[in-house]
Amino acid sequence: MKSKVVMFPGQGSQFEGMGDGLFQTYPEIVAKANAILGFDIKNICLKNPNDDLTKTIYTQPALFLVSYLSYLNYLKENPAPDYVLGHSLGEFNALCAAGVVDFETGLRIVKKRAELMFSISETSMAAVIGATHEEMEEHLATHFPTIDIANINTPTQIVISGPIDDLAKAVDFFEDECLTYIPLNVSGAFHSRYMTPLKMEFEKVVFEQTLHAPKIPVVANFTAEFYPNDKKGISENMVNQLDGSINWLQSVELLLETGGCTFTEVGPGQILSNMIKKIQPVSSGRN
Repeated sequence: MKSKVVMFPGQGSQFEGMGDGLFQTYPEIVAKANAILGFDIKNICLKNPNDDLTKTIYTQPALFLVSYLSYLNYLKENPAPDYVLGHSLGEFNALCAAGVVDFETGLRIVKKRAELMFSISETSMAAVIGATHEEMEEHLATHFPTIDIANINTPTQIVISGPIDDLAKAVDFFEDECLTYIPLNVSGAFHSRYMTPLKMEFEKVVFEQTLHAPKIPVVANFTAEFYPNDKKGISENMVNQLDGSINWLQSVELLLETGGCTFTEVGPGQILSNMIKKIQPVSSGRN
């Protein structure tokens, strides 16, 4: 029998109207979220005033809440999965699903994470399609040393982070290399060296929380290995994700190595499901 894997999306999956129906089904949880956040998260998700869903400070809590409620709905018709993982922000939903944090604790951590990540300016991210991880490392080391690899999403989809001006200079180079360059609408250079100054403050918040050993195995973005059971190891994975690359490709491959898997994306959109389609055929060919 194939293992069941539930995966939770990250920033970029949000859209106006997400959560419609879920907010009405779980009003008490929405009220708890509003009390923790200090703003009306339902209004932001459904009406997107002032284009707030593009602002990290709102985007991350909104996605965390909608994915959490979506998972509650999932459990009404399905048993708990064998494994969970999430992409960037989605990892905190995975930790919640695995019982590492309860909803309130997870949302408090995500709120602080969003505030810190929103505070970094003059940097951004872009997706580059057509190069492998190794090729991208060589390109950046040779031509753009101020730009980091932020996400390894598929065998040929890499996300890079760096100063806005340097990313702009990289456009022509990647196009000359016949690679597709897609600027991302984010507020900072996430998962790069430019997040490192935030780690100490985030670490303090994480260590103040009650954390439990996972009841379901969780794959960490930072290590592409399963989360440990101890609080120190759990906290380090959560904090190191800030300035470490999201090793999504390697995380999925880890699960594929356990045997047959079925992947279900729980939360807004189908971005991760589309990535899985590009990873599985390649990984199968290697085995």
